[in-house]
Amino acid sequence: MAASAPPSSTGSTKLDGLVQKTTAQTPEKLSGLALYSRFALAGAVCCSVTHGGLTPVDVVKTRIQLDPLTYNKGMIGGFRQVIAKEGAGALLTGFGPTAAGYFLQGAFKFGGYELFKQQCINYFGYETASNNRTAVYLASSALAEFFADIALCPLEATRIRLVSEPTFASGLLSGFGKIASQEGLGAFYSGFGPILFKQVPYTMAKFVVYEKVAEAVYKRVDKSTASGGIQTTINLGSGLIAGFAAAFVSQPADTMLSKINKTKGLPGEGTTSRLIKIAKELGLRGSYTGLGARLFMVGTLTAGQFAIYGDIKKVLGATGGVEIAN
Repeated sequence: MAASAPPSSTGSTKLDGLVQKTTAQTPEKLSGLALYSRFALAGAVCCSVTHGGLTPVDVVKTRIQLDPLTYNKGMIGGFRQVIAKEGAGALLTGFGPTAAGYFLQGAFKFGGYELFKQQCINYFGYETASNNRTAVYLASSALAEFFADIALCPLEATRIRLVSEPTFASGLLSGFGKIASQEGLGAFYSGFGPILFKQVPYTMAKFVVYEKVAEAVYKRVDKSTASGGIQTTINLGSGLIAGFAAAFVSQPADTMLSKINKTKGLPGEGTTSRLIKIAKELGLRGSYTGLGARLFMVGTLTAGQFAIYGDIKKVLGATGGVEIAN
């Protein structure tokens, strides 16, 4: 008596073979730690590469913010001034803490954004989250950035000190150690308030504008049939617009952050009192010093981040994220 076909069999040997082949070629949909660790790695790489690559622009931008009387010839003129005074190598000042700091920050920011977005969907339900997706984008990005800034702040403080005082230390490790030994660990977080004030609105604007622009584009372009190149181009364009919006929103806090990390405070002077004093000294116009350089920098790096992030997610097989755009 012939054996009966297994329950999963179609009854046809050829058809069974075709089903098995198709199943083997279909990538497993990731979830949980396997998925979010990939989001975090993709975010870490995209932020480290873009911020590290734009270190020369950041050096000039920081010099303009900290010494506008000397560096008063715009971005291109600022490059020439730095090179003439200190040599081309000065443009890479702070590369170490920049690359390391934004590797950590990118992991928390992008991984956290995807995680908190999923938590909102789990809590409110898919339909409610989709109908209120702008609020979901804003809340998820704000929470992710808060935790990302805890990781970023010490390295950002070290970077700004190295850029503002080129003779302070030779690099990341020596600069980090010198601040810790001379000023204490609390000095690394003297700029935590300003960095939150800068980065949280920056990240909220960055993600919500990116999501909205990409959503508008995909209403006219079928994402399921769009080639990889088209999707990367859409990520670049959406990221560029998001970067311009984020830079404008966060520019005053970025200037204050550069100022507060330039030197240590007076004995007994708290962070809040220092911020109030700096804000009064700057005024509204002064708080937007260096905006041109930062628009170029943030627009470029944000476009690059979303393009790299999207491509790395594909390479890592991180295709299990939930989208809530209509």
